[in-house]
Amino acid sequence: MLLYDSVQKTKCKFEPLIESKVSLYVCGPTVYDDAHLGHAKSALTFDLLRRVLEANGYQVTFARNITDIDDKIIKKSIETGRSVQEIATDYTNSYRLDMEAIGVRTPTLEPKATESIPAMTRMIGQLIEKKHAYVISNGDVYFDTQSDKNYFSLSNRQSNENISRVEKISEKRNDADFALWKAVHDGSVSFDSPFGLGRPGWHLECSAMIEQHLAQPNLPYAIDIHGGGADLLFPHHENEAAQTRCATNHNLARYWVHNGFINVDGEKMSKSLGNSFFLKDALKAYHGEVLRFYLLSTHYRGDFNFNEEDLIASKKRLDRLYRLKKRLFGLDPYTTDTPTTFNATLLEVLNDDMNVSKAYALIDELISNANDALDNNSKDKIIRQNLLSSVRYIEKVLGFGEENPYHYFQFGLDEATKVKIDGLIVKRSEAKALKDFAASDAIRDELIGMNVSIMDTANGTFWEIAN
Repeated sequence: MLLYDSVQKTKCKFEPLIESKVSLYVCGPTVYDDAHLGHAKSALTFDLLRRVLEANGYQVTFARNITDIDDKIIKKSIETGRSVQEIATDYTNSYRLDMEAIGVRTPTLEPKATESIPAMTRMIGQLIEKKHAYVISNGDVYFDTQSDKNYFSLSNRQSNENISRVEKISEKRNDADFALWKAVHDGSVSFDSPFGLGRPGWHLECSAMIEQHLAQPNLPYAIDIHGGGADLLFPHHENEAAQTRCATNHNLARYWVHNGFINVDGEKMSKSLGNSFFLKDALKAYHGEVLRFYLLSTHYRGDFNFNEEDLIASKKRLDRLYRLKKRLFGLDPYTTDTPTTFNATLLEVLNDDMNVSKAYALIDELISNANDALDNNSKDKIIRQNLLSSVRYIEKVLGFGEENPYHYFQFGLDEATKVKIDGLIVKRSEAKALKDFAASDAIRDELIGMNVSIMDTANGTFWEIAN
């Protein structure tokens, strides 16, 4: 398996620290607002990576943190009059629901910043003891970047360019030095520590969580893979790497993987431009699998240009997979896990740094060939079972195509309409059982008038919106 490493800037053969096991850590959300498309793109990238690793037989421990204490959350608390805990809890739950809707699997570990304070203060103590951190007069603790000869090695920068966005503090030894602990003197949210009341610096939490939950003794790296958006490479991941390197006897990650930015109609997505729209709003208009299929459709390292015209075209492409599933409907899915040539070829292209373009092309080819084969011999059980095995493999590795095909084509109807249609289908079935064909035909005509297409199968009657 080949994976592009952001530090070496090349595809590298993936070799785990421990045979057959993979530790994967991804920076999660700061929970002060709803998840936007950028969150979705990053989460989908690493959900796909996790699935591909598991398809290769690795046992994956996947960790994604929750930053539930941050200046942004405190600011929102002041603006809304709600407690920091209430805001963090609500947006954490919202984030989880949004991720579930687009098929992102639950992480193995989901540590929260507020639950990791002891691990963070322990790491700060180690850095102070080793002369890599210092305390200033107001009680803040800073990492001394000049004490780390390998600082900037992760992002391959030559200087401390673009450091100016952090607040200038006169007692800092170097402009690039960053806060490990921010003292609190105004009675706002704080935690006790050996350095006094305060809050942890944002860069610290991931390093501390990885040490607490994932790092193995006597290995050169704490974890196999660290992931996140390209915007996190510097300064966030640079600072994480420095903290771990200086506090422990190992480096943070063997491989660093970063996904590209989201653009909306050609412009980089940002709140200042007003084009950073929420995932929950997109989910009102489109099925979660449609969004997943679309957001995964280009290579993860490239920037993704989101526009509705492409999204609609992408939906039609996914529709073709579901129409194939309809043709295979009724087969026992648990007797169709036999390996196929398609399955092996799909994994082979995904093993090349998750080459989704080739993967999607293979799926298009599978659907076309499958429809030809079914047109010529629709009752051949071996053909049908092999096709369903391939479809199930797509579901497993790429995470779409998992829905009942009839339910998929019901998306967008309100619950009251679905209940009405289900009720009419029950009445039609009752009429047919009583051989009241006039009544059953009348109900069928009523359903057709509602643009509902029905299919009677051995497993019951199913329906969908006709167009």
